[in-house]
Amino acid sequence: MRLRRAITVGALLLMSASMTACGGDDDKAGGNSDGDGKTGATASSGKGGSGEAAGTELPEASDMASVAYFLNEHASCLDLKSGAEYDDSNYTDTDPAWGEEQMTQDPAWGIKERAVCMDKYNDANTLLLVSDMTKFQTSIKKGNYSSILVGKDFAVDPGDAQTVQELKTSGLKTLHCSAEAPIPSGYKQEPAQVAGCVLTDYYAD
Repeated sequence: MRLRRAITVGALLLMSASMTACGGDDDKAGGNSDGDGKTGATASSGKGGSGEAAGTELPEASDMASVAYFLNEHASCLDLKSGAEYDDSNYTDTDPAWGEEQMTQDPAWGIKERAVCMDKYNDANTLLLVSDMTKFQTSIKKGNYSSILVGKDFAVDPGDAQTVQELKTSGLKTLHCSAEAPIPSGYKQEPAQVAGCVLTDYYAD
């Protein structure tokens, strides 16, 4: 009797240890199984899992050299000059750049720095580092400017229609504030930082 009882107790202990080992595997899986043996990933969207839609992420740049490098990755940006230097050159007589250097001195525009480079079609691209995007968008709306492409902290006015086309895949968005020129259907429209303006992937030539 004692031998038979010892065998029974031993068998129960082995079964208990086996079940505990199986349960441990489930715990290591994080308890997020889909029920078919596959482990589901934690859902997140936007930068750093913050929940911000990925579509709203815009390119950013810390300085003018970074903006020029960005343009050269997607289009072309040659012979970079400060805005003032370009405005004083012979180029400005035949191909004036967007804006005026006084804009960088006017706090209402929120522009930190303005520069100009040439695309490969020999047209002037205007590059703007923006310190306050809300102020910048407000001034764009008041001035009824169009076809300005914006990133998170910079803006670009392409000098050529072909350059505009080349930048379509860059992640820059058009800042559109004109109710008189509606965006064609099928293009994305995301809220800008100013009421009455949107960011869109519609690039007008």
